[in-house]
Amino acid sequence: MEPASYSRWPWWRRWFGRRSERAAARFLRRLRYHILAANIEDDRGEIDLLALDGDTLVVVEVRSTERTDLVRVIASVDYLKQKRLTEAVTRYLGRRRLLGKITVRFDIVAISWPPGAKSPTVNHVKDAFEAVGRFQMFN
Repeated sequence: MEPASYSRWPWWRRWFGRRSERAAARFLRRLRYHILAANIEDDRGEIDLLALDGDTLVVVEVRSTERTDLVRVIASVDYLKQKRLTEAVTRYLGRRRLLGKITVRFDIVAISWPPGAKSPTVNHVKDAFEAVGRFQMFN
């Protein structure tokens, strides 16, 4: 029998997501990424993390689970999610007049927090997907 999942409770999902974003930021800092911002929100979307890897702006989508199947978690960043992220980044860069002036890359950090584990398992997919839609010409 599967262990009980708390994902049906919104407060738990928010707490679990924020915990995973903090773990992803720590992981990326150890790789010498400079974390610029976390949880950038507007009325149409959210960017989990923005970081610099050298001169490249890295948009990081953080996904987490209580299970050990990180492949499924990574695959959950489907075309629609990629499009929403691309649009969110386009708006963000447009507001800062950086559109077309900086190289952008999309990474995924998948984190597994199995019950009883002392630390999470982290899988970093560098350059996980390309921009979808209008932003492609600037990437």
